[in-house]
Amino acid sequence: MKQHQQALSGDRVVVPESRELDRFSAMLERHGATVLRSPLILVSPLQDTSTLDAWLDRLIAGRHDTLVFYTGEGVTHIVARAEELGRRDQALAAFAATRKIARGPKPGAALRKLGLSADIVAEAPTTEGLLATLEKLAPHGQCVAVQLYPGAPADRLGDALKALGAGFDPVLPYRYISDEVDDEVASVIRAMASGDIDLIAFTSKLQVQRLCDVAKRQGLEAELEQAFAATTIAAVGPVAAAAVEEAGGTVRIQPTSSFHLKPLVTEIVRTRGER
Repeated sequence: MKQHQQALSGDRVVVPESRELDRFSAMLERHGATVLRSPLILVSPLQDTSTLDAWLDRLIAGRHDTLVFYTGEGVTHIVARAEELGRRDQALAAFAATRKIARGPKPGAALRKLGLSADIVAEAPTTEGLLATLEKLAPHGQCVAVQLYPGAPADRLGDALKALGAGFDPVLPYRYISDEVDDEVASVIRAMASGDIDLIAFTSKLQVQRLCDVAKRQGLEAELEQAFAATTIAAVGPVAAAAVEEAGGTVRIQPTSSFHLKPLVTEIVRTRGER
């Protein structure tokens, strides 16, 4: 047991997670890792809630036949706004009365915290998985509400639903803001490029994009390429992994299923422990 607990002894691990930064860091530290906390993206409520409020009106009025949830944060922020409006019970009743599709485990977990559950989980935790699931449901003539995240392919979803003969009612219930300032992100890139970091563990594609954006603004494209080559890269699931590959990196560690923190840590410990 002691050997297993210290599988990451001597490893310097960058954690760009924000929402569960302390939890993720502690999980790695229990196995001996030295964690460099570098939260890149924070989730924040909307500044202008008018569009979300109007969507809540339609939800509570029973206008939707199917609800699609991309993220757990989306579920949480929709309910939080409903509570601010004094309409939480109405929103939850509407959730309960409507068919719910979750892209992956996180929206399902957020629904369970509310005493609800997803009726359907997408075939794969990606937009392609959602579209394949919706196509099988044949939603012709129905209204499909889709909880988006910043950067979600809204046009693609809308076009696909239109082709299926369905209505499309999207809602974006939160926004992203950058946490670490550019100079601090640049320092992480340089440390990775110089070989001072053993592993970086991405939990969203936005984290990868933030690294790339800072590298471009600060003229560190070559350093980022070297950083990806010199550092073992872990990804929580296929969406984050695809962003890494698109950015020119190679994911060495990824859970084969159940794409959230615990399986990611288990896979990191298993892989690094085999050295």
